[in-house]
Amino acid sequence: MSYRRTRAMFVKELRHIVRDKRSLGLALAMPAMMLLLYGFALSLDVDHIPVLIYDQDGTSASRNVARQFEGSRFFDVKGMAADYRAVERGINRNDILMGIVIPRDFGKDLTAGRSAAVQLLVDGSDSNTSAIAMGYAESVVQGYSMEARSEILNLRGVKLPPPAVAAQVRVWYNSSLESKNFVVPGLIAIILMMLTGQLTTLTIAREWEMGTMEQILSTPLRPSEMVIGKMLAYFVVGLVDAILAFVSGVTVFAVPFRGSLLLLTVSTLIFLCGAMLWGIFISAGARTQVMAYQMGMLTTFLPGFLLSGFVFSIDTMPKWIQVISIVVPSRYFITILKGLFLKGIGLGIVWPQLVYLSIFAGIVYFLAVRRLSRKVA
Repeated sequence: MSYRRTRAMFVKELRHIVRDKRSLGLALAMPAMMLLLYGFALSLDVDHIPVLIYDQDGTSASRNVARQFEGSRFFDVKGMAADYRAVERGINRNDILMGIVIPRDFGKDLTAGRSAAVQLLVDGSDSNTSAIAMGYAESVVQGYSMEARSEILNLRGVKLPPPAVAAQVRVWYNSSLESKNFVVPGLIAIILMMLTGQLTTLTIAREWEMGTMEQILSTPLRPSEMVIGKMLAYFVVGLVDAILAFVSGVTVFAVPFRGSLLLLTVSTLIFLCGAMLWGIFISAGARTQVMAYQMGMLTTFLPGFLLSGFVFSIDTMPKWIQVISIVVPSRYFITILKGLFLKGIGLGIVWPQLVYLSIFAGIVYFLAVRRLSRKVA
């Protein structure tokens, strides 16, 4: 491999990038724009759940239950329903997610020491949100049940014994339980994989469409030098994109960063190399930019979004899907970013992910050079 020829290809490609100012501006602005858009729009927090309360009892005890839901930050009481039809109509129109029905004789049963029931009517269309909402509602009811039981026993002169086991919960790494601290590092990995892959996906296909590939083939330039030169030119743009994405995540979304800046830099450099070499590999096998773009989007964004563990847990996927997810580099980079941002882990924990990203970059480089050699021949 010749340093001079590689450098010449690097300079040539870098000049092409600088000349196309609109594409360069879009490439530099895209990560921050996408991070802001998806970061604010994509939230996994389940709070302010809209509910209607149907109070059939009308006693002080039933009103106390209603006030428990009104005072919870997880629920947003939209009003009081007059009958079951109002609850059903609210669920069908997506005005509410849950209806809370307090039956007749609720206060009488509670005062008499009998078990008093509260009915929860939940829209199960979104099973995950519904399950979380039911958990919150059951927690509110259980909390009120303990208070009511203690009050009744005190009126009878009976002291409520302390619980046999008391759980003390301490949340590590994301003590505020905000989903943005989980979402933003994953978004950075997905955006970088998609954007940097797309930057290099069109580079060789464009040479064929513009007719300049014949001129390049007339030079002593080798396929390996072409791959490295083109990759390094776009690597500069990708590195700026990564810096903008990380700065936006820390400053705009206030995601804590507890890890090593050096480890973050090294892992990002390795990941960018693999993503860009994958784009060149795709471009080397396509003669048109349209085909290269479609293949690049199909192999970067979709696997990164669906099979990386960013939205859906890999452990809950079918076994054959879990096997496919092994080759998705975003999966390992997301693990590194979440560990560095939230947990502050070191090289002793993330070295397997770094090894895989390095192997992925090396294999894709070999495949890109081999495919380009066959295409030139």
